[in-house]
Amino acid sequence: MTADRTPAAGRPAVLIAATPTPNGDLHVGHLAGPYLSADIYARHLRALGRPVTFTTCTDDSQSYVLASARRKGVTPQELTAGATSAIEKSLDAMGISMVGLPPIDDTYRATVLDFVTRLHRDGRLRLRTVRLPYAQTSGQFLYDGLVGGECPVCLASSSAGACEGCGHPNNFTELLRPYSTLDPDEPVSHRACTVLVLPAEEYRDRIEEHFARVSPHWRPHAAQLVREILARPLPDIPVTVPGEWGIEAPFDETPGQILYPWIEAMPASIYATWWAAARRTGEPAAEVDAHWRAQEDAELVYFHGFDNVYHWALMDLVMLLAHGDRYITPVGNVCNEFYELDHAKFSTSRNHLINSRDLLVSAPRDVARFVLALTAPEYQRTNFSYDSARDLARDRLVGPWNALADALDALVGAAGAGPLPVSDEGRRRAAAIAARYRSAYTLATFSPAQAADTTVQQIARLRQAAVAGRADTAGDTLGDLLVQVTAVLTGVAPILIDTAGLVRERGVVLDPSARPAMTVNPFSLPRLG
Repeated sequence: MTADRTPAAGRPAVLIAATPTPNGDLHVGHLAGPYLSADIYARHLRALGRPVTFTTCTDDSQSYVLASARRKGVTPQELTAGATSAIEKSLDAMGISMVGLPPIDDTYRATVLDFVTRLHRDGRLRLRTVRLPYAQTSGQFLYDGLVGGECPVCLASSSAGACEGCGHPNNFTELLRPYSTLDPDEPVSHRACTVLVLPAEEYRDRIEEHFARVSPHWRPHAAQLVREILARPLPDIPVTVPGEWGIEAPFDETPGQILYPWIEAMPASIYATWWAAARRTGEPAAEVDAHWRAQEDAELVYFHGFDNVYHWALMDLVMLLAHGDRYITPVGNVCNEFYELDHAKFSTSRNHLINSRDLLVSAPRDVARFVLALTAPEYQRTNFSYDSARDLARDRLVGPWNALADALDALVGAAGAGPLPVSDEGRRRAAAIAARYRSAYTLATFSPAQAADTTVQQIARLRQAAVAGRADTAGDTLGDLLVQVTAVLTGVAPILIDTAGLVRERGVVLDPSARPAMTVNPFSLPRLG
């Protein structure tokens, strides 16, 4: 069984949020980026009747798990188990509409191994003798989160793999002044090692063709980074590394090595899609990669942060292209910038963070989702503080929203029961509101911040009309007001999920594909806490 597409259902969508590293709980910076954005897009597509599989998968093999476990004095297994449970609870608490996180089990490992052994069998991998940072006392090769240094492109402090600041890749000997993050005082040199790689340069023509096709759907900073990377020879992608934490590499040429952790991202996403789709349809596909097959023509979209542009935009693309025409490729990468806490980057390792569930102690879920959507770092870094978040929620959302609810209650009470007529002008205004939300939710211009800001503007306008008693006196009949409020509720439903549920229980239809109604039944607007 493959994707449950019917002519009425439309094109299926596969939405992948960045795979979270289980070395701690999700903080507000994580949620304001890929997870909330992907959830809003998923809810919008579902409201249009599209079959959507929205998922992710913990990346247990990451070196950051090993490094964090060492610092905390626990085993990597203990760390991943506790962190995965915390991550799942945080996603659920914030209303992120996944069906859970799939287990890292034998099926997961089989999917990863099948993906990479097919590349090996088809002659896509190459043996390379490279020089890797090497901790001389412990006798350990260092890669990714196990080694720090300076980025060769921007000279900022960086881990290996890719620079968090400028986003450029750096592998093998490229990181300047390397040191061990496990023991910064341990001497580090470079030592030769033979590994398997996937040479990205061999796929340049297809990469450039793909990027030219999809880059109009990208945010400018991420697109500029890809152009910068493409302006130089593309790096070899490590497939195996000499390490102690991860999936054992199955290749005779590299005995004792593990799969490079980032190589798991694509088969992990394929596995997570299979697992999540089975819970959506009630029956697993016969083949784990069925939903990613090219003939399914699913709309594949990634949601991730700027520090992962290289991985999700280029490395993962090459891994799909190396399988020939077997798989779909992403039509969009929705990339967020860094969300800062008190003007410094959220950081799990430095304990500079606010966990998502801590935020929900001080704010109802809908209000928290709205504030994060409105202030999300879509095009540049933005800052979070409790004081500014509280003031923003009170002054721009909760206060005006509840004032509108009070004014509408008074007007509805005076009007009595029964359907209310809606004028042509009222329908035109409702259609204009819906068009603003459509623009915010269209992939090429996708912006939860625009959707949230549209809500702020429209609630303020409608509140003014209702409070001023303009109904039936200045062209805004109560029917006109309510049909416009319905348009706002429909547009903001992917953000204010609990409020939307209450509205639906009161009989209000929130259908983004429907035209404004000719009549509207009176209803009350739920208050926000």
